[in-house]
Amino acid sequence: MTTPPGILRLVEETGSTNADLAGALRAGEVVPEGEWLVARRQTAGRGRQGREWFDGAGNFMGSCAVRLSDGTPPPASLSFVAALAVRDACAEMLGSGDLLALKWPNDVLLDGGKVSGILLEMVRGHVIVGVGVNLARAPQLPDRKTAALSDFGPAPDLESFAAGLARHFVTRLADWRSLGLSVTLQAFLNGSIHAAGSPLTVHDAEGIKLSGSFAGLEESDGALRLRLADGQERVIRAGDLV
Repeated sequence: MTTPPGILRLVEETGSTNADLAGALRAGEVVPEGEWLVARRQTAGRGRQGREWFDGAGNFMGSCAVRLSDGTPPPASLSFVAALAVRDACAEMLGSGDLLALKWPNDVLLDGGKVSGILLEMVRGHVIVGVGVNLARAPQLPDRKTAALSDFGPAPDLESFAAGLARHFVTRLADWRSLGLSVTLQAFLNGSIHAAGSPLTVHDAEGIKLSGSFAGLEESDGALRLRLADGQERVIRAGDLV
């Protein structure tokens, strides 16, 4: 498959595609929205909360920049846009979305295993959206199940997947901008593992472990509402679900 011009800039190796775009923006360079910088190999990738990102040969590792403007939803909610676009692209490659599900804050699960990672960084009026997807192989992690698209068929071609992700991201981004955050959050919940009242355990940004039940997402920014055993609600804006 030939990737349309202006959609994909492919490099063989770099430290981090997020860092490359951040450096370009800080230097005053124009980074076209909709163009993805994709690396066949990353040597210094990062995940959420400073974790090292797995560099798997044949996997997707790329970033794009989104320009911010007045009146758009909170920048952090772009993580939902990215998760939906990744799910769309994975479903397209698999031929079905039956085994795919979303998990707060932005995980895409394939048959219950984490298949992707998403990292947002704000730089000079832009949000850099970094995405990693296990196309060919998945890391073995001690604390969670992982998956790769190759577990359920041939590993997708990197450029084909990148082109699909770019196309779906444009669509989801347009909805986020024009229809408002509520539409994006509802789409996320419709495809998620979360049901009202379902049990949850969260490690928040400070590492504190909280258990309760799912009480929805904040309409203003998509933060998780956790109902504790005593009936009180806690709003979690950063953390991991166990």
